[in-house]
Amino acid sequence: MSKYLYDENTDREDITMAIIPQKNLFGWEDVEELGDLERLVLILESMPDEKLVKTMELDRYKGRNDYPVRAVWNSILAGLVYQHPTIASLRRELKRNAQLRQVCGFDLWKGIRAVPPNYVYSRFLKKLMEEYSHFIDEMFDELVKMLTELLPDFGEALAIDGKAIQSFANRKSDKEPDGRRDVDANWSKKVYKGIRQDGTPWEKVTSWFGYRLHLIVDSNYELPVHFRLTKASDSEVKQAHGMIDDLASDHPLLIERCSEFTADRGYDDGKLMVKLWDEYEIKPVIDIRNCWQDPDPTKLLGNYTNVAHDYKGTIYCYCPNDGTQREMAFAGFEKDRGTLKYRCPARQYGISCTGHNHCSVATGIRIKLKKDRRIFTPLSRSSYAWERAYDKRTSVERVNSRLDGFFGFENHTIRGQTKMEVRCGLALCIMLAMAVGRIRQKRPDLMRSMVTSA
Repeated sequence: MSKYLYDENTDREDITMAIIPQKNLFGWEDVEELGDLERLVLILESMPDEKLVKTMELDRYKGRNDYPVRAVWNSILAGLVYQHPTIASLRRELKRNAQLRQVCGFDLWKGIRAVPPNYVYSRFLKKLMEEYSHFIDEMFDELVKMLTELLPDFGEALAIDGKAIQSFANRKSDKEPDGRRDVDANWSKKVYKGIRQDGTPWEKVTSWFGYRLHLIVDSNYELPVHFRLTKASDSEVKQAHGMIDDLASDHPLLIERCSEFTADRGYDDGKLMVKLWDEYEIKPVIDIRNCWQDPDPTKLLGNYTNVAHDYKGTIYCYCPNDGTQREMAFAGFEKDRGTLKYRCPARQYGISCTGHNHCSVATGIRIKLKKDRRIFTPLSRSSYAWERAYDKRTSVERVNSRLDGFFGFENHTIRGQTKMEVRCGLALCIMLAMAVGRIRQKRPDLMRSMVTSA
C-alpha cells in the first residue's frame, strides 16, 4: 500500500540531505549535461545536511545498511523536487530511472533491488519527525546565513504574511494520537472587506481547519528568512513580535541590514511598529485599518487651526481665505528629531493660494512620531516611497504560491503539526538550497527557478 510523503501513516527513520561520500557527485562543469537532474544536483550540493546525516548514520551504527541513510534521504529530497505526491510514485521513478538512482547514491550494481521498499521510507520519516526534526531548522538557518554572505543586500527589505494551510483532516480528533488523525489543528477564519465601484461595501469570509504558516521573506529576492507553523487560530501579530526577536538573535547581520519591513493590515499594531523602529531602526511599512468611529474623514492636527489628517496619516492644510483643502507635501523624516516634515503645497508645487501670505503653516510643519505611533511612521504613508515599499509585500504571496503549486500544499495528505512543520521546513530549505546553488553556479537569475533548468 503506497504511503504519501509525510502523510498520516508515514514512519520516519533517518533523514539525511547529504551528498554521497564515496565520490564527488558532480562539479559545476557537469551540471549542463544532466538536463532535468540539474535541479536535484544543485540542491544536494548546496544543502548543509552533513550534521544530520552523520547523526543518523551513527544512530544506525552496527545495524543493517541495506539501504544507506544518505541515499534514502537524497531520494526523499528528489521526491519533493520532482513533485512526487506519494512514496509509491517516487519508488516507481527510482526503479525506472537509473541515473536518478545514481545521483541519490544507490548502488547501481543492484539495479532496481537497490530501491527501498515502502516500510523503509515509513520508518525513516517517522524517526526524522520524532528525533531529528530540529536539524531541519538548523539547516534552514545555515542556508539563510549562506545567502547573507553571498548576497551583500540580502535582507535589506523584508516582508511578512501568514498562510492558511488546511489539514487533511476535517476536524480535531479527541482520540489518542496514532499518526492517522489530527489532534493539533483548529479552526480559523479570515474576513475580506472592500468597496465596490458603485460605492457599496462587500465582505467575504473564508474559514479553514488546519494551520497557519507565518513567513518572513526577503522581498527583493523572494526567498524565506524565517518561518513558524502554528495552529490556524494563532494571532499573526503576536507571532510577528516573536519572529522579529528570533531573527535578530539568530541572524543579527540580516536585521542590521534591514531598512524596511512590510506587512498587510492584518499586522496593524502600534506596538509592532514601535518595536521595529525603536529597537531595530527598521521602517515599518504596514497598512492601516480605519478604526475611527467619527464619520468625519479628517481630524485637526494638534493646535493647528487649518491643518488636519486622516486615519492613514495624510496631512491636509486649508486655505485661511476660502477653506480650500490641499494635501501637504512630505519633505522627509528627521531621525534626530523623530519628526516628519511637511511643506506648504503652494510653495512646493507653485499652486496659487489666496491665503498663502498670512497662512500660519506656509513655512511648513513638523509632526512628532509620538503623536500617534500607529498612524505616523518614519516612512510617511502619503509618500511615493511608502507605496513603492508596500508593493513589495506581494513577494510573500509569490513564495506562498510556490508552496502551493510546486510543493503541493494545495493538495496534500498531512495530518498533525509535527508532520506539517517538517514538510514546510523541507520545502523552504529546498527553495534556499536552490538559490545558493544558482548563485555559486553564477546564475543568480535562476535562483527562484524550481521547474525549468538552465
